[in-house]
Amino acid sequence: MNLAKMLERVEYECISGTTDVEITQVVNDSRKAGPGALFLCIRGAVVDGHTFADAVVKQGVRALVVEEEVDVPEGVTVIKVADSRYAMALIAAAWYGHPASQLKVIGITGTKGKTTTTYMVKSILENAGYKVGLIGTIESIIGDEVIPSANTTPESLTVQEYFRRMLDAGCDCAVMEVSSQGLKLHRTAGITFEIGIFTNIEPDHIGPNEHASFEEYLECKSRLLRQCRIGIVNADDPHLDQIIAGHTCTLETFGFSPKADLRARDARMVSRPGYLGVAYQVEGLMNFPVEIDIPGRFSIYNSLTAIAVCRHFQATQDDIIKALKKAKVKGRTEMVKVSDEFTLMIDYAHNAMSLESLLETLKEYHPHRLVCLFGCGGNRSRLRRFEMGEVSGRLADLTIITSDNPRFEDPMDIIADIREGMKKTDGKYVEIPDRKEAIAYAIHHGEPGDIIVLAGKGHENYQEIKGKKYPMDERDLIRDILEGK
Repeated sequence: MNLAKMLERVEYECISGTTDVEITQVVNDSRKAGPGALFLCIRGAVVDGHTFADAVVKQGVRALVVEEEVDVPEGVTVIKVADSRYAMALIAAAWYGHPASQLKVIGITGTKGKTTTTYMVKSILENAGYKVGLIGTIESIIGDEVIPSANTTPESLTVQEYFRRMLDAGCDCAVMEVSSQGLKLHRTAGITFEIGIFTNIEPDHIGPNEHASFEEYLECKSRLLRQCRIGIVNADDPHLDQIIAGHTCTLETFGFSPKADLRARDARMVSRPGYLGVAYQVEGLMNFPVEIDIPGRFSIYNSLTAIAVCRHFQATQDDIIKALKKAKVKGRTEMVKVSDEFTLMIDYAHNAMSLESLLETLKEYHPHRLVCLFGCGGNRSRLRRFEMGEVSGRLADLTIITSDNPRFEDPMDIIADIREGMKKTDGKYVEIPDRKEAIAYAIHHGEPGDIIVLAGKGHENYQEIKGKKYPMDERDLIRDILEGK
């Protein structure tokens, strides 16, 4: 493709060479740069792409996009922009033929609920006859292809490549999680979302290499409502006014509030051994009863969001009811049948906030005992360990402290930190460092009416020890335990 055409929507200065040059490849990884490539110099948290300018030219790169001056041979095209990440998003869209403009793209942002809501939306739309691609925290799905995810929102080059592949696979819709980092780093720049969703916001992702403050985190989240045609927002969130400030879209609301456009009424918990769910009445823009096989009040919010989205795609009441019964997310309050007497589930809760929300939700089902099994990751904040220990000690009837991903730390040191948090409470606990042994203990000591939650690993299928990832899927461990292995 001609470079000039790729730059049509970019503000730039050509400081050397010419834009009348044919490009055969667009990359931001110097290791992948080859003859005829356009290399995008991206300044990252650890590596600055500008330092590779000379090296990639020697590899055959014909043009570079930069934010600052680079020393390259005469004749190499250098395009200077104010923000190379923003330029990368627009160039990527052009390189792949602006695929987002040919798809109905649904973007979902918020502190919690993004993952589950994306799968609910996908399930409903597919039940209504659409072919839907997905980009999310766990995986991206393009037709029959499933690609494990490294980031909630991939870099813009990858996002646009996936959109292109979705179109080629016959998709007419795409639903994606849009993280605050994705918005901050312009990974979705240039995309006009058909619908933008705001689920909720709480203090999170604040610290080095993330967000400097809650205010910055909130501002980044709010950008989605200036990048979509229809915005659907949580009417119950206390930060609603700040989120919608400066929005440029048509707004709709959902929630429990009588003022919400789509509301939940008469919510109730549904439980029996091995099963937890919720039921409620939808009213407002649509009116019908719903039951979901995912527990908790947050599931009502997630499903209301999905209903609010799919209403715009003419999904029928029957489509919605059937699809919500089928919607499942690996590692998110995922129930695994092990007994006719008690309930066991796997969940990704891996920090104090998410663990507290999960355990408080499960307590609403009034279990005989609430049993929480978890560990904490090594080479991460020690504060998280103290906090999670205190949360579980306060809310669970029994805590089973075990290993998660110890990485380069001694698992017993991590367990000792969790124990310190536990000691701030009068909660009962046992320590079983080997995760399989810990799960076996939980299953073999389960009592009628118990709810047992295996927290922290969720969808992960590995354990990271001293720099190496070893296969470990809790579903496989459970199966082995039940088979006596």
